[in-house]
Amino acid sequence: MRREKSAGAVVYNPKIKKYLLLHYPIGHWDFPKGHVEENEDEIQACLREVKEETGLDIETLFGFRDEIKYYFRDKGELVEKRVAYFIGITENEDVKLSYEHDDYRWLDYEDSLKYLKFETSKKILREANTFLKRYKF
Repeated sequence: MRREKSAGAVVYNPKIKKYLLLHYPIGHWDFPKGHVEENEDEIQACLREVKEETGLDIETLFGFRDEIKYYFRDKGELVEKRVAYFIGITENEDVKLSYEHDDYRWLDYEDSLKYLKFETSKKILREANTFLKRYKF
């Protein structure tokens, strides 16, 4: 079994009190994320991926980290994928999508939950929202 590691961010804008979701061409909405490259840690990968996929520079809150794990098949091979998520804060609403996505939305918490398809993503959003409320964002 092959193992892959990715990192991403729940991007939150406290000025408008909304979360950023990206639309993946295969049909679902999710957070920006991508592979952790060689000689890169999770936080560096998170910051790089958000910048590449959205054009946004974020301030990462280092007190929040959560991880999901799932399995998929790639050309018949089973792959275990782990994704570490952080919270990224920005007051910039001007998203510049990469070729990897075809749409984006700034959504409040309740609408974000409705847009997210995967339970693992909903879990990450719930925990991030609880964290942000605790620290009065």
